[in-house]
Amino acid sequence: LEEAAFQLQQIFRIDISIALNILGIESMRAGHCRVAFTCFKLAADRGYSKAQFNVGLCYEHGRGTEKDLEKAGFYYCQAASSHHPMAQYRYARHLLQHGPGSPWHRQHRAVALLEQAAEAGITEAQAYLGVLYMRGLQAQEKRGLRYLLLAANSGDAQSRFHVGVCYEQGLGVRQDLAEALRHYRQAAAAGNRQAQERLRA
Repeated sequence: LEEAAFQLQQIFRIDISIALNILGIESMRAGHCRVAFTCFKLAADRGYSKAQFNVGLCYEHGRGTEKDLEKAGFYYCQAASSHHPMAQYRYARHLLQHGPGSPWHRQHRAVALLEQAAEAGITEAQAYLGVLYMRGLQAQEKRGLRYLLLAANSGDAQSRFHVGVCYEQGLGVRQDLAEALRHYRQAAAAGNRQAQERLRA
């Protein structure tokens, strides 16, 4: 009986959190940012990861509350620890830009989170990780190209441009100007200015 009561409490707690989060989303759409923030915060403090992510967004962008990057990082971290992929991406970026501790530790933790988010299909994480591997982290070009291709195949024109650069310069792949042109054309057709300029050059 105790177990059944506990299970009912858990279901009730989760249902209330879901309802509060939905109410927050609807309030945000209607332009009632303070009401939305209050709903998100109530659900987040009950441990609901989607609401924790939304609270992080509110703090990051100053919607319904004052802008506070430290608090945004705290809520992104909470949601990321519950395997919320977009929170993993946002928290990784927060770590790289504002996080505490040594740069090596921050970068190591951020890359692990970015890889989880990228494998979960978050295009932004794939693109960010691709560039990060190309430009830093002892330049792991093949790994960087893999993530750039994932993002490009998800429709990210900037990543498609970077894939073109890889083929043009032979980064992580054998140099192939025809393949570089193909990627530049696709990126340019999607509105990427750098690719348009590269094609003109």
